[in-house]
Amino acid sequence: MSFRTEYEFELPRGYVDENGNLHRRGVMRLATAADEILPMRDPRVQQNPGYLTIILLARVITKLGDLRAVDTKTIEKLFTADLAFLQNFYREINETEQLTVKAICPKCDHEHEVDVSFLQPAGEV
Repeated sequence: MSFRTEYEFELPRGYVDENGNLHRRGVMRLATAADEILPMRDPRVQQNPGYLTIILLARVITKLGDLRAVDTKTIEKLFTADLAFLQNFYREINETEQLTVKAICPKCDHEHEVDVSFLQPAGEV
């Protein structure tokens, strides 16, 4: 069994290029740490934190229809329904499953599941 790093998607509306061609099918790869960290240095993100999504998606979408490349200009021209779809798809393929273990309370012998994932927000136990 091989580790899967790329995932196909189909946009609900589609990207219309400058020639009027519609592009709906694409491929998104798993994000790396650099994909999430490096855009934070970009002046566009520093001026508008919402632009992080645009840069991040441009980095991880490896194919969209017959386009030669996907860049920030491409992502900026997406319909809002497609942008929302891609944000959800990004979360879906990049978030890890919650890791839990069964534990038994030493005082009352009650069995329950305990979250042991590394992704807990700070301050939560």
